[in-house]
Amino acid sequence: MKRDSPPSPARPAGSPPGFELPRPFLDWFASRGWQPRAHQLELLAETASGRSMLLIAPTGAGKTLAGFLPSLTDLAGRERPKPGSKGARSLHTLYISPLKALAVDIERNLSRPVTEMDLPIRIETRTGDTPQSKRARQRTDPPDILLTTPEQVSLLIANQHAERFFKDLRFVIFDELHSLSTSKRGHLLALALARLRQLSPGLRTIGLSATVAEPEDLQRWLVPQAADGENLAGLITVEGGASPIITILESSERVPWSGHSARYAIPDVYEAIKRHQTTLIFVNTRSQAELLFQELWRINDDSLPIALHHGSLDAAQRRRVEAAMGRNALRAVVATSTLDLGIDWGDVDLVVHVGAPKGASRLAQRIGRANHRMDEPSRAILTPSNRFEVLECQAAIDANYIGAQDTPPAGEGALDVLAQHVLGMAAAGPFDADALYAEVTSAAPYRHLDRDRFEKVIEFVATGGYALKSYDRYARIRKRADGLWRISNPQVAQQYRLNIGTIVEAPMLNVRMISRKNGRTGGRGGPPLGQVEEYFLETLAPGDTFLFSGKILRFEGIRENECLVSQAWNQDPKVPAYAGGKFPLSTYLADRVRTMLSDPSLWPSLPDQVSDWLRLQREVSELPSREDLLIETFPRGERHFMVLYPFEGRMAHQTLGMLLTRRLERSGARPLGFVATDYSLAIWGLEDMGAMFASKRLDPGDLFDEDMLGDDLDAWLDESWLLKRTFRYCAVISGLIERRHPGKEKTGRQVTVSADLIYDVLRSHEPDHILLQATRADAASGLLDIQRLGAMLKRIKGHIRHRALEQISPLAVPIMLEIGREPVVGEAHESILAEAAEDLLAEAAAGK
Repeated sequence: MKRDSPPSPARPAGSPPGFELPRPFLDWFASRGWQPRAHQLELLAETASGRSMLLIAPTGAGKTLAGFLPSLTDLAGRERPKPGSKGARSLHTLYISPLKALAVDIERNLSRPVTEMDLPIRIETRTGDTPQSKRARQRTDPPDILLTTPEQVSLLIANQHAERFFKDLRFVIFDELHSLSTSKRGHLLALALARLRQLSPGLRTIGLSATVAEPEDLQRWLVPQAADGENLAGLITVEGGASPIITILESSERVPWSGHSARYAIPDVYEAIKRHQTTLIFVNTRSQAELLFQELWRINDDSLPIALHHGSLDAAQRRRVEAAMGRNALRAVVATSTLDLGIDWGDVDLVVHVGAPKGASRLAQRIGRANHRMDEPSRAILTPSNRFEVLECQAAIDANYIGAQDTPPAGEGALDVLAQHVLGMAAAGPFDADALYAEVTSAAPYRHLDRDRFEKVIEFVATGGYALKSYDRYARIRKRADGLWRISNPQVAQQYRLNIGTIVEAPMLNVRMISRKNGRTGGRGGPPLGQVEEYFLETLAPGDTFLFSGKILRFEGIRENECLVSQAWNQDPKVPAYAGGKFPLSTYLADRVRTMLSDPSLWPSLPDQVSDWLRLQREVSELPSREDLLIETFPRGERHFMVLYPFEGRMAHQTLGMLLTRRLERSGARPLGFVATDYSLAIWGLEDMGAMFASKRLDPGDLFDEDMLGDDLDAWLDESWLLKRTFRYCAVISGLIERRHPGKEKTGRQVTVSADLIYDVLRSHEPDHILLQATRADAASGLLDIQRLGAMLKRIKGHIRHRALEQISPLAVPIMLEIGREPVVGEAHESILAEAAEDLLAEAAAGK
């Protein structure tokens, strides 16, 4: 239960007539001078009537307490167990959180009222950090309320004793449901929920969510879907709440033209920390978190307690940070998305977001971590890392004030996830295909799954598919004489449980500190610090330094699955370039940025240095409009450049760059390379592309025709490593390739080699393989962002404007600085970039 603001002091209007809380609860509320809110009582009444419900409420509205009240009151009405009895109770309530830290936080805060009301209720957590002995005990002696994560639910339903474990399950509570439902993780959880409904037909679901663009998507997700129509959970929406106070950082320093470090703003962020009681500082990537934390400590002359929190740190270190926050012992925490959701400390009075938020809904979620009281405004400062991010930050502020949402729409259930679930159901016990199909299609993401595709998934799990069926290792389930499917051998179930889940991160190695004396290393090693991606460590030589866990470390070598490091004092470390944690620019914010660029009446809200930049661009060239695509061409040195401003996000731009270079090659433009950012795309070559446009040798309409997503895309994907990487992820999720084996784990290289070999076999011999279908679907919506690129090409058809310039334009300065940039960040490096930027801007201004 989060630290919600006190319920209103009088009984709210609209409470269900005649519905009263049990006496212990009324007394507990009264002891604090509270009474329950109307939506809390309404949710209680609706679930008591047997309905599943979705509650959408702003921060501080008592959302989590509302979600638990039906369960707590039901449990409070049971007879107390007899002294000495054990195992008399079975699992009553399952609470599912997207974050391990949130489950731990809920246990701590929920235990308080349970203890104070002397309720006979046992509450426990079960996450990946829970010791194996405790998890084993929970299977035979479950608590009343189990607080857990999606992966643990899938493990529990795949157990042969799942029917006994869940037979009396009454409630399933989904916290932060909006953050789960549209991802593969949400697809797997929806399938698990469909199984839970089979194991306990009378269970009710409660979804808790922040404001979302399409509530009906979540209402469908919570309840079984029928073949002849849709079914919706009930909906309670809580309006109101104080509007947040959001500003863009005011700094006397110039905002950089490019980059993502925001180093210029560190002194200002530090001053903001000093002015507030507790500050949460959010960044978008783990490497940014490490860099920012180190820089804050470098100037922390007041010795303020500042901590670091991200997913690669050791679990014990994360728990220490969370506990210190709970004690109000920290002045600031630098965090990634690990603290995006749910964990709310009432004493957090400021959120600082370093870098652009990439989405209006994500910004609202992060701001909600401050001032967890409905009637008081949260305060936030946005700190853009570069000039374009200033525009994006202002667009996000405007979106927040009008309540705009840009949560992604619900998509079709992923086939690789379904394959994993099918194997899990076989691990639980023999299954009938007809019954499982009915169960699967009752889950909202799979309600449109046709029987033919379902049978192909079954075949894939049973044989690996036509091209792989001669290999026994891919035969994971078999059909019995009675028509039921079962696992082929017990080892398959063991492998399944070791490899469950949909989160496929880059291969990681444990980082362990060792001592170094007299230039030599020795000893068995000290404490673990966390994990770093294997591919990053492969770029290091012994003696190289990097930043991790808030320390500058010296790389000593790799032993088995551990990276050995020692303390270093080098002030210019290399920085881990984590693969995870990068968010795409939302479509909504992209549209708002284009609108802002094309409307000078909106510029007064921007810092002078940014609005002056846009005015100079208008004088030298022109500005992109909301609907058109601006293309600029200009020579520089021995090269000719073409810069476009689609504002569709880095992934879509990278795909566009790949496809355009193929077309330009065929047109004789002799392209040499390209670079993409969230906002623009630059391509350079040996031929003057502006002159080719002027002479009609190159037609903009033909160059950007939608048909590039046909044969050109297929030809590129056939050659590209990107599709192989996507296949690798699908192969791991589906269980075709296993990362973990009893007592050992495959290295990233072993997984890659295995996946690439299978990919080549399937492409050659079974191009319509179910896993290749899943790979193409993922590529279209994720890694390559083909769907978004297609929408852009359709939008700009007939709306392409070309400006042939004699020199670089002001708007092109940021992306030109990205060309050939090394990912090593330091003050000297940034000074060089700043000097280069000023030279480029002076060159652009000469064209006035």
